[in-house]
Amino acid sequence: MPRPTGRVLTLLELLQSGGTRTVAELADRLGVEGRTVRRYVEQLIDLDVPVESVRGRYGGYRLAPGYRLPPLMLSDDEALAVLLGLVAGRRAGLTTTERTASETASAKIRRVLPKRIARRLDTLLEALAFTDQLDDFDTPDAELLLTIADAVRHRRPVSIRYTDRDGRRSERTLHAYGIVAHAGRWYVTGKDARIGEDRTFRLDRIADARTLPGSFEAPVGPGPAQRVLSGFARAEYRHEVTLRIHGTVEQIRAHLPAGVASLEEYAPVTGEDRATERWLRVELRAERLDWLPPVLASLDRPFVIERPAELRDLVIALADRLASYARRA
Repeated sequence: MPRPTGRVLTLLELLQSGGTRTVAELADRLGVEGRTVRRYVEQLIDLDVPVESVRGRYGGYRLAPGYRLPPLMLSDDEALAVLLGLVAGRRAGLTTTERTASETASAKIRRVLPKRIARRLDTLLEALAFTDQLDDFDTPDAELLLTIADAVRHRRPVSIRYTDRDGRRSERTLHAYGIVAHAGRWYVTGKDARIGEDRTFRLDRIADARTLPGSFEAPVGPGPAQRVLSGFARAEYRHEVTLRIHGTVEQIRAHLPAGVASLEEYAPVTGEDRATERWLRVELRAERLDWLPPVLASLDRPFVIERPAELRDLVIALADRLASYARRA
């Protein structure tokens, strides 16, 4: 539910669109009662916004002729949307030829925002990580996102109400390491204090978050994004698959990204040698195997299936089908 400040800004936007708006119309658009609309109008007047009252049958409220909004007035949600869009665009390469354009735009937006909002957004950007897989993202709850980001920055425990994929609800205390945007979803990764193990939670399944007293030490090792990807690759599924593929890391990752499979080099390779084709061990877990044969075919690299035997049968069946199609006149 929008907070009063957000509704006041929405009221200003409605009046800015022009014309006279009745109290009933404004109340309906804002989801409040008429007397609340009048209170919001008084708040705008206190901020030196020239709202005029129009009497009569078709009366209501309007802005004084010629009035325009200041250069930038954003609510928390709007500021969050703009800055996240700039950051995601920069990560995805959706920027202008001037590489610093998105950075300078972000800096200008933060400078003119109210200090409270600017501080919270800076906190979020510090706690946020992106994986290499950027899709259209679900819309996160701004207050939830900012609350968890604050807990990440100050290393404070956070209590969350979570619903897992089976619909089970629980309340957990989380030592959050970071927020990660991956494959269209938002995640928070950290240690579940009750069981003492690292866990990753989807933000859209968190109903509420509140910071708790105390603090914790940040772990050493992989960053939040790598922890999320590694967790996905090790997740429990029906089938455990082990392959050996001859190729480069880049060739394999183009079809089996880090969120799907883990990749192990038989001998450490650095520098220019990383572009050399060699045998690499690939492990992944899957609920179904039918999607893997087309992926292996698209790799067009030599491979050996160590397990399971069922995958070998599926690959042979796909090869037979493709060969039969190719022989048709």
